[in-house]
Amino acid sequence: MPQAIESVLSQSYPFIEYILIDGNSTDNTREIIQSYEGRISQWISEPDQGIYDAMNKGLQMATGDIIGILNADDFYRSSTIIEKVVNVFEQENPDALYGDLLYVDADNTQKVVRYWKANPYLPNIFMRGWMPPHPTFFVRKELYNQYGLFNTQFRCSADYEMMLRLIHKNHIRLAYLPEILVHMRTGGISNKSLQSRMLANREDYLAWKLNDLKPAFYTMWLKPFRKLFQYFAKPPYSLTEIKGNLPEKELLSKEG
Repeated sequence: MPQAIESVLSQSYPFIEYILIDGNSTDNTREIIQSYEGRISQWISEPDQGIYDAMNKGLQMATGDIIGILNADDFYRSSTIIEKVVNVFEQENPDALYGDLLYVDADNTQKVVRYWKANPYLPNIFMRGWMPPHPTFFVRKELYNQYGLFNTQFRCSADYEMMLRLIHKNHIRLAYLPEILVHMRTGGISNKSLQSRMLANREDYLAWKLNDLKPAFYTMWLKPFRKLFQYFAKPPYSLTEIKGNLPEKELLSKEG
């Protein structure tokens, strides 16, 4: 968690409302959060019904125009990411923006596991198993007000359902920022085991059904198949190459 917090607090863009939601953790999470008190806009620590319930709490608390969601084990690639995101919103006026994602080893964040190059959006590409990386997904708050929050009946695919609903069903205006925005530790809820992946596939299909959409017969097969190529794709930089671009405090945080 300190890595995620430091990566937000080190951002060059000054107008960030930083809201932190904790599900009443029994480890030292509260103490970590309290050590940053005064630099975090709002935070709560209370029981919740899972990760998407926690996200919904944050969405309801947020007062800004653009919302990004960063999980506790993720961190922004550099201190200029939010500034670049805001610049694209100002220049292109999209409803939402996404970029690329780098999966790194949970214990050694200097070790690349896979590289998710999202590529520009094409109409109906969700039918071919595509989706943008959710940790890189920035959305105008008015869209959550218009189209609703995360569906908490999902255990691991509410982010997919949300993006399917916004992008494929309601055709929101998208912008693609072609660079790695977030480093994400491996071990996410939908990828940590074969059983989790099977559950995610069932929930992915349910996401289409609940939105009165019909996937192609190959859609649910192509979605996990796309991930295989991410293990062989090479990121445009090595992790050691970015050291000179990070503030010393952020660098120390990322090296753990």
